[in-house]
Amino acid sequence: MPLLRLIGTGLRPYCGWLVLLIVLQIVSAGAALYLPTLNARIIDDGVATGDLPRVWQLGAVMAGVSVLQLIGQACSVFVGAWIAACLGRDIRERLFARVLTFSAREFDQFGAPTLITRNTNDVQQVQQLVLMAATLSITAPITMVGGVILAIREDAGLAWLIAVSVGVLVALVAVVVTRLGPRFRRMQLGIDTVNRILREQITGIRVVRAFVAEPAERERFARANQDLTAVAIGAGRWMAAMFPIVLLVSNLSGVAVVWFGAFRIIGGDLQVGQLTAYISYLIQILISVMMATFLLVMAPRAAVSGERIQTVMQTESSLIQSADGITEVPHPGRIDLDHVSFCYPGAEHPVLSDVCFSARPGETVAIIGATGSGKTTLLSMIPRLFDPSSGSVAVGGVDVRELAPSALHRELALVPQRAYLFSGTIATNLRYGNPAATDDELWQALRTAQAADFVAELDEGLQAPVSQGGTNFSGGQRQRLSIARALVSRARIILFDDSFSALDMATDARLRGALAEFGKELTTVLVGQRIATVREADKIIVLEDGKVVGRGTHDQLIETCPTYAEIVASQLSAEEAGA
Repeated sequence: MPLLRLIGTGLRPYCGWLVLLIVLQIVSAGAALYLPTLNARIIDDGVATGDLPRVWQLGAVMAGVSVLQLIGQACSVFVGAWIAACLGRDIRERLFARVLTFSAREFDQFGAPTLITRNTNDVQQVQQLVLMAATLSITAPITMVGGVILAIREDAGLAWLIAVSVGVLVALVAVVVTRLGPRFRRMQLGIDTVNRILREQITGIRVVRAFVAEPAERERFARANQDLTAVAIGAGRWMAAMFPIVLLVSNLSGVAVVWFGAFRIIGGDLQVGQLTAYISYLIQILISVMMATFLLVMAPRAAVSGERIQTVMQTESSLIQSADGITEVPHPGRIDLDHVSFCYPGAEHPVLSDVCFSARPGETVAIIGATGSGKTTLLSMIPRLFDPSSGSVAVGGVDVRELAPSALHRELALVPQRAYLFSGTIATNLRYGNPAATDDELWQALRTAQAADFVAELDEGLQAPVSQGGTNFSGGQRQRLSIARALVSRARIILFDDSFSALDMATDARLRGALAEFGKELTTVLVGQRIATVREADKIIVLEDGKVVGRGTHDQLIETCPTYAEIVASQLSAEEAGA
């Protein structure tokens, strides 16, 4: 069972604490079971006979046992809560670490909303189950077994009442639990749906408002919210039925014990103190069954959550890391793509077919093509966000599949098409790839990225706050800060995925000129849509339908590549095209 494997693996580091927890619960349960016997002796040996010293003696023992039971119970709850909290922390860390190994393919397979739910709500469900189990898992069975034995010792003639009461209670609880499992599974899926819709609406709020789609989005969220509410109410009704069932069985059992016990007292087969102890043991037995039902109620939902967590844990990244990856490259700054093809899972046609190109230190290689021609996919294979379906991608003269991740990431930096900044400050964002960078290096990168002017105008300068996603900066400012972050990393290769589209033509030109001076041996690969951005590149790769249809300089491609000439004609005037 996925839940048991998940919990078993997570609890291994806490075996010593589990032993302590078991000892504390045994002490607490044993003391609780001894109290009714002491109470019976007080009634029968002290109160009934008028022996006051005996009452005081047994009362003192009873008080000591009560204190022992209180200490054992309190300590067991504390240790159990600590173990559950540590287990939740460890599962979240393991889950997060696993997600970080995923390629873009696995992220697309699961989706961000469900990964967030699994690392928060699902882990919380497992943690709550462990907390309840740590508190009740030993106490409940000890109380049930010990209560039955001690109750029979007091009077075997009423033992059949215990069997009937427990049997009826277990049967009714089983009916409730079987109804809860499917509802809890639907509830977790409903939480995923609500999170997905909410995430989409928050991320795309500008689009929603631009198309005046607030009413439609409110309705879409309301439907998902109503579906989740309906499932939660259905599960809540069954859960609410649990406590009345337990109380009903307990009360009827108590009445039955008093009724049949009275006849045995009249017949001289049972004393009043024994009947009192018997009622106490029956109540303890039923309460222990009720405590077990808490676990049974929580178990279905936790089982669903555990299965969802284990699904992520057991998903292997499609990017298999070499066990003894190469840590040093023989040819720094070099890129070679050899007959690379790529096809998304389930797709009928490949996105890229037989692509070859290379880049050397000091070169700028531009990739251009129509939308959907495979430019971003091609660029994404260099930092190994995807692995090619066939062919090879080499960085520094070594296949990226044989490189240690640290060596690959030390060799290159990526500026994505959508600039993303983390919450913090400008300095913390710029040092993301190089924590040891000095302030002078940060300012140098900012000047190269044409971002120094607006950063210098901020009152806090490098310590200016950055909101999540960089939403307190404009798109062009975020893009320039993202470029500066890549430059601070001091990588030998920088990949620009259409990173100049948010910049005006003048800033674009100044930035490309500054890049040429930033590092003479810097290898630059850029995906661009504008001819003005790519025309000065040392080499231009033209893609069409995932295939290389042109390769060369701007002037060469104008003469030899109709696709490139068509793109140029659509963007530039005849005079500019001939320049």
